[in-house]
Amino acid sequence: MSTKEPWGNTVDVVFDDQIAFVYFNRPEKKNCMSPTLNREMYATLHHLELDDRCSVVVLTGRGEAWSAGMDLKEYFRETDNESDAFKMRTREECAAWQQIKLRNLAKPTIAMVNGWVFGGAFTPLTSCDIAIAAEDAKFGLSEINWGILPGGNVTKVVADTMNMRNALYYIMTGETFDGKQAAAMGLVNEAVPRERLEARVREIAKVLMQKDPVVLRCAKEVFKRVRYMDWETANDYIYAKSDGSQYRSGGEFRSGAMKAFLDDKKLKPGLATYDGGKKGKAAKKVAKAAKPEKAAKATKAAKKAEKPKAAKKGKK
Repeated sequence: MSTKEPWGNTVDVVFDDQIAFVYFNRPEKKNCMSPTLNREMYATLHHLELDDRCSVVVLTGRGEAWSAGMDLKEYFRETDNESDAFKMRTREECAAWQQIKLRNLAKPTIAMVNGWVFGGAFTPLTSCDIAIAAEDAKFGLSEINWGILPGGNVTKVVADTMNMRNALYYIMTGETFDGKQAAAMGLVNEAVPRERLEARVREIAKVLMQKDPVVLRCAKEVFKRVRYMDWETANDYIYAKSDGSQYRSGGEFRSGAMKAFLDDKKLKPGLATYDGGKKGKAAKKVAKAAKPEKAAKATKAAKKAEKPKAAKKGKK
């Protein structure tokens, strides 16, 4: 892998606390996606898969938009008179990052929807594993307003994510809807006040970081593939991927969690994540497993796990 960072033009990246915030970086164009951005975004995501500075990738936008969709001038008008081969190459570069690289990224991905999401932007939105939106974010399948169909697999991802009545309504009317409505329709996981957006995304990222990274990757891969399989094929595939994930990860996380639950009686996996799989040896000596906490406080469980226990020892 090249050590040269491929972003810095239409895409920007900020690393913080093992999170890579990947920005659509065309705020003056409402972050619409040009052929240049498509190429740079693919190179950026490809680089981040092996970048140790991040465990989770967050896709968001500079300025007031997440992304206003495809750049009508650069993606459409300027290619109208080009050869068929040129047009197909442009489409392939778009699909390469939106439908393939992002959807199958080795690391967990979160869409942090800070503003407008129109047309073609629905594809990368739904390719992210998790999506959190500001309540006042604006969404729109606006293609019908200027005489085309929602292309680039936008129709497909909307059909997969939203129910039929809502999808057809917004495809046919071109009307907009907000973050709260997007959450109610299942297009995003949840909507929060804008001032809480980044904090909520960071909370989710921290939860994801606590998991076995190999098994986490396999879990999302399996889900995305078994949706289109019959029951027997899916059953065989899931067992094969499960066995493969344990082999690739070394199985330390699983065996440690099993011991913490069955032998040490220190873990309730329905309520908390085993914390010994990703921490160093020194941390393992202090705490092998997270104390059970309420689900809403799961992200704080690891830090507080041993405090009550230590206090009891002191009294003795």
